[in-house]
Amino acid sequence: MRHDLDHHEGQRVSRRRLIAGVGSIGLAGLLAACGRDGGTVTTSTGETVSPQATANTSADLAALFGAANTCTLTASTTQGPYYFDADKIRSDIREDRAGTRLRVAIRVQDSEQCGPLADAVVEIWHCDAAGLYSGAEAQSSGASGGGAPSGGTPPSDAPGGNPPGGGAAPGGGAEGSAADLTPTDDKRYLRGAQVTNADGIVEFTTVWPGWYRGRTTHIHAMVHVGDDRVLTTQMMFDEALNSRVYAAAPYAAHTGRDTFNDNDSIYAETMLTKVVEDGDGYLSVINFSVDADRDGT
Repeated sequence: MRHDLDHHEGQRVSRRRLIAGVGSIGLAGLLAACGRDGGTVTTSTGETVSPQATANTSADLAALFGAANTCTLTASTTQGPYYFDADKIRSDIREDRAGTRLRVAIRVQDSEQCGPLADAVVEIWHCDAAGLYSGAEAQSSGASGGGAPSGGTPPSDAPGGNPPGGGAAPGGGAEGSAADLTPTDDKRYLRGAQVTNADGIVEFTTVWPGWYRGRTTHIHAMVHVGDDRVLTTQMMFDEALNSRVYAAAPYAAHTGRDTFNDNDSIYAETMLTKVVEDGDGYLSVINFSVDADRDGT
């Protein structure tokens, strides 16, 4: 299978791959460009460019999407306590994080038309093999009351947690039920955003997510259409695969996992990704069906 990797790790690289030689744009600029016909944006170098979408979908990937969920509206859930705009427009989000390579492909569809939604912006973020989130290492390590790799209080997207700044735990509530985080460190690993191509597809290269107390294995995702956050959801994985991955380094050093799909407060079968082996790692695919015009259907 094709490994379309973006090795400009740690840099602001175009999700849609900006024209060669131009500088970076942030998430806000990208959303603005995607929200207008023939959208252009001024980069950090002062040049005006048109963002370029994720490359055309390969035939093998298109076939896998045929077996991945349906056009039924994807349920929203909490964004959790560790979301913020990381300003990282890139497909390879690994940076220096060790782990089993995971290629993530997401197809965004309009729930009413049951067709691909081009030029939507998709962000993903997740913890590393030790259960840490970039931008929130202190909180997610337990140093500030967040979820800990081997003990401590579960974060706000697990039973009993509270989001930063107070308030009740959002549980499986609607999108936006947790406030955006103000980052407490300058790390940005395992965070990134891409723009859907004509087939509604984005691809990321990451590592298999780790775990922390109170939650099953998951990846967070958010879909933007124009200036609107039209979907906030999570992706999850078959437990047989989780067990296989976690038996190897670096995951094996992190012990005491207490929450699995069958006892997670948010897990739903529709959140399971379809996963196949992909070279030295795995490929996961999932459909997101969104209410693009936000009319409730």
